[in-house]
Amino acid sequence: MKRRSLYLFIAVSMASAVALAQYITPTRHMASAGPKLELARAMPETFGDWTVDHAMDAVVVSAEQKRMLDKIYSQLVSRTYYNRVSGERIMVSIAYGADQRESMQLHYPEVCYPAQGFELTYNQPGKLRLGQGMLSVRRLVAQQGSVRVEPITYWILVGNTPTTGRTEKRLVELRYGLHGYIPDGLLFRVSSIDRDPSSAFGVQDHFINDLSNALPVQARARLFGQQPSGVNLARAPDKNGRT
Repeated sequence: MKRRSLYLFIAVSMASAVALAQYITPTRHMASAGPKLELARAMPETFGDWTVDHAMDAVVVSAEQKRMLDKIYSQLVSRTYYNRVSGERIMVSIAYGADQRESMQLHYPEVCYPAQGFELTYNQPGKLRLGQGMLSVRRLVAQQGSVRVEPITYWILVGNTPTTGRTEKRLVELRYGLHGYIPDGLLFRVSSIDRDPSSAFGVQDHFINDLSNALPVQARARLFGQQPSGVNLARAPDKNGRT
């Protein structure tokens, strides 16, 4: 009788564990909530004093790297913008992944640049004033020999939430998961060729603010995110499918 009770207890425990795992496993994609993000349409070709320079390529990647990126990301947009007044150029690369589970994680510039033969000589978190708020970003300086010095500013969104660093990004993903959602992810990178990183970061901040001011509210939220106190499920549907 005792053995039968033990077997029954084990069976119930296993069934409960399976049921719990199924309950907490996220099944709803945030990418399917609300209007579809179309990066190429969201990014204006001209705004303020900036216009796209179609003669310039914004990204330097190998064929192997490009094949890997195409597998990971749903959308990739790369452009170089030219300032008609100052003559400055800003390179922009935006990578969007509809599924941020383990095998589909966004790739950090700290990994991608060294893979292309660059040395990172600077890597620090930063704050960028954006309108009435602050955007958490990361600042890098990548150098390739003595020829190319490229200051970089980038940020990552998990769902609607800006993150800095891998630990925070993973925590945000887990919080979405506990609500039953598989978050999408976006990496927004701007960079320029400049031997003076301080000056370059100032120009990049000016460009980012000009872009933010030129975007409609919805596009601005999708590209720059929001700064919630907790997990932001603004784009996630409720259990009845409403957003």
